[in-house]
Amino acid sequence: MVAPVRAAPALAGKPHGPPPPGLAMLEVAAAAAGEERLSDASTAAPNSSLSSASSAGSLPRCSSLSRLSFDCSPSAALAAARSPPPARVSRPHRSGDAAWAAIRAASTSAAAPLGPRDFKLLRRIGGGDIGTVYLCRLRNTARESPCQLYAMKVVDRRVVAKKKKLERAAAEKRILRALDHPFLPTLFADFDAAPHFSCVVMEFCPGGDLHSLRHRMPSRRFPLPSARFYAAEVLLALEYLHMMGIVYRDLKPENVLIRADGHIMLTDFDLTLESTSSPSLESADADDDGASTSVSCFPDHLFKRHRRQRRTAAPRTFVAEPVDARSCSFVGTHEYVAPEVARGGPHGAAVDWWALGVFLYELLHGRTPFAGADNESTLRNIAHRPLAFPPSSGPADAAARDLIAGLLAKDPARRLGSRRGAADVKAHPFFRGLNFALLRSSRPPVVPGASPLHRSQSCHAAPTTATPDKKKPPASAPDARFDLF
Repeated sequence: MVAPVRAAPALAGKPHGPPPPGLAMLEVAAAAAGEERLSDASTAAPNSSLSSASSAGSLPRCSSLSRLSFDCSPSAALAAARSPPPARVSRPHRSGDAAWAAIRAASTSAAAPLGPRDFKLLRRIGGGDIGTVYLCRLRNTARESPCQLYAMKVVDRRVVAKKKKLERAAAEKRILRALDHPFLPTLFADFDAAPHFSCVVMEFCPGGDLHSLRHRMPSRRFPLPSARFYAAEVLLALEYLHMMGIVYRDLKPENVLIRADGHIMLTDFDLTLESTSSPSLESADADDDGASTSVSCFPDHLFKRHRRQRRTAAPRTFVAEPVDARSCSFVGTHEYVAPEVARGGPHGAAVDWWALGVFLYELLHGRTPFAGADNESTLRNIAHRPLAFPPSSGPADAAARDLIAGLLAKDPARRLGSRRGAADVKAHPFFRGLNFALLRSSRPPVVPGASPLHRSQSCHAAPTTATPDKKKPPASAPDARFDLF
């Protein structure tokens, strides 16, 4: 469905059009190698994120950001990356999903599982830490049928091995195979391409990302109802990841894509921390014994003297938080890392709730709360500077500010969500009146299909005429390589 990417410096200011003809596989390898924006040892490169599976490019941030990772990769990652994917049946979360129907029809009609020869790459739409993402379509799609576009993330295992990031690539693929949630990616296809490429095909999101969308809003900030909607959908995605024992560690508007129906999709899982979680049902009041005695306004003598007191069960809440998750890796984006990460200490799942607070602050106020002149000053501000808000615009902001203050508690043990995770965050008055169970059926604040800002979500916006391939092998010669353009 979606794959995350970062904009490389070489791409800045250049349109994502088709490359010159004849690049073939060399272009894929070069793109994957040249778009590594930040090495494991670097902490000062500027960050300009681009949503890989979106049609609208992310706008660069004014302040200097960078994406950090000091994770070490075990040598066994190469074998994990090369291992064949397990059999899997994707479960789309929307009825009448034409993209899924086309994939399913192609899978059932083909003699072999879907592979690189079943897809036509139309143009490159981004590149990131561990791969390059292309807009593609099925080759045998009839011209008169609705255009089905997909995002294909291509990873060159040789290049990733040189960067010592094989484990990150393997972990991302493991997570993508396991996800099953309406606000997270679902794999449409997963295959290898000779001699050393690994590919995943996911949904193409034509609405861009929230960072770009925010810059189109008046005053470059979202109205309170819109910010509540997007924060609620992100909250549900984080709740599911934590239930799976996954700490996300890279939440920011650039990683929140907008589907064609206006709902969000959280992307980019190469910085995740895999742990375990034990979901449970807990009493809404931790100090409650699980039951409460009913109280009547009528005198007892009106009823039987020895009647048994009726006891009603207290409300119970679903809790799923990877409380045992621990890491000392310095990962994330500078303006969104939690204080425990900025100080270089160990961290756990509470870093995601800190990032949610920064995320909501940016949606409402158009900037992050601790941004400094450079990365070092940003980290110092995160670790030591008190939280401050712009001048209040009215009492409607009170609940939002209280939620943000709870999420941005510098002590992770006191941070909202650190004990019972999403259950505590969802119970905050900021989300009062919001039905989380029906959120997927609610109308989003912005629907890309109804907006002229997202022209490329239309079939006609994507180039469908390919440059003649002069080096195409004969039909009789089996070749698993990509026919790029």
